[in-house]
Amino acid sequence: MPVRIYRDKQIKLEPLRGKICGVIGFGSQGHAHALNLRDSGFEVVVGLHRGSKSRPAARAHKLAVLETSEAVRQSDIVFLALPDTKMPKIFVKQIAPYLRRGQTLLFAHGFAVVYRTVIPPRNVDVIMVAPKGLGQMVRREFKAGRGVPALLAVENDFSGQARALAFAWAKAIGCARAGVIETTFREETETDLFGEQAVLCGGTTALIRTAFETLVRAGYAPELAYFECLHELKFIVDMIHEAGIAGMRDLISDTAKWGDLTVGPKIVDKHVHKKMAMALGQIRTGKFAREFIREMRTGAKRYRALLQEGRRHPLEKTGRRLRALMDWRKK
Repeated sequence: MPVRIYRDKQIKLEPLRGKICGVIGFGSQGHAHALNLRDSGFEVVVGLHRGSKSRPAARAHKLAVLETSEAVRQSDIVFLALPDTKMPKIFVKQIAPYLRRGQTLLFAHGFAVVYRTVIPPRNVDVIMVAPKGLGQMVRREFKAGRGVPALLAVENDFSGQARALAFAWAKAIGCARAGVIETTFREETETDLFGEQAVLCGGTTALIRTAFETLVRAGYAPELAYFECLHELKFIVDMIHEAGIAGMRDLISDTAKWGDLTVGPKIVDKHVHKKMAMALGQIRTGKFAREFIREMRTGAKRYRALLQEGRRHPLEKTGRRLRALMDWRKK
């Protein structure tokens, strides 16, 4: 059954009027939310620790910058624009002790709440507004008079106004211009993790590397393998993004279409379906989250080793050399 998509005209900003919006962190999402809220006419304070390198950037935008604890004290809505790995420690030491009854905690992703690395008190609202785009895109589209779609959820409605506040925030940062879909913290978290692992990051990078290795082992030049398996992927993804898979097929050659339709399903076959189902199962049971949290808490040695292994792959060496020749990319 299709979900309901809420648009700008259906949402009121009034629930946010008179509220002080505290943005904890000034990274990708933090800077976009803070600046879009300010430009929509709302009072914003940014919470950053005294040594944060983001302080000059926030002040350059003429935003009020406070210590994290003071920003929490002064705010009515506290947006935790922090990485999942850093959020628990900051929440325990600099946020939780300064929360008061009736405040609102806002998240851009449900991981911390779903897997209980952050446990909000029961006497605050807990909501989520998750733009479906990087912070730079959220800001760019807002300035252009457009928006990035968002997911919205309510985990705890202490005040009775949590849902209205979440919708108002989504409208204020421009997301309602494109559309807002209501979901749950768990649903957003599980689908987000699965998408990252199966397609957007894990699936795509593994497919690229495997295809590159297949051509090189068969005797083809690494440069040709790079162009065919990585470089041209952007053009296909852009077409899919603009027109969907069927629209992309309308724009490619008959040869490419036939290969897509007849060979693709042989590569991404029933075995891949089973492995995707297994990955989803590990997300839903919490196994993936437990392993990730344990890895981060025990020094992240395997995590860093895997990153370094990826950087040393011949694909990366070939890509660095070829990308350096493409001056037009810098524009």
